[in-house]
Amino acid sequence: MSNPRLILRILSPEETLFDGEVTKVYFPGAYCPFEVLPGHAPIISSLTDGRLLWETADGNSGYVDIRCGLVRVDSEVVTVCVEK
Repeated sequence: MSNPRLILRILSPEETLFDGEVTKVYFPGAYCPFEVLPGHAPIISSLTDGRLLWETADGNSGYVDIRCGLVRVDSEVVTVCVEK
């Protein structure tokens, strides 16, 4: 793990919901919930109705409730396209 943080970008058709550095992200996966940490293997996955949660290095957390979406993890960048 070369970088202990991820760049998380959460996009909806209307706006950018979040764009910043995080230490972990929890997703409501279509088949099961899953977590992404720095160094995660590249993936593309579908998301289902639920809460997308993240934590920052300073201990803060945030969330977005979604109806559905897609996530792409590539290197240390996590891009999420969602419907709210």
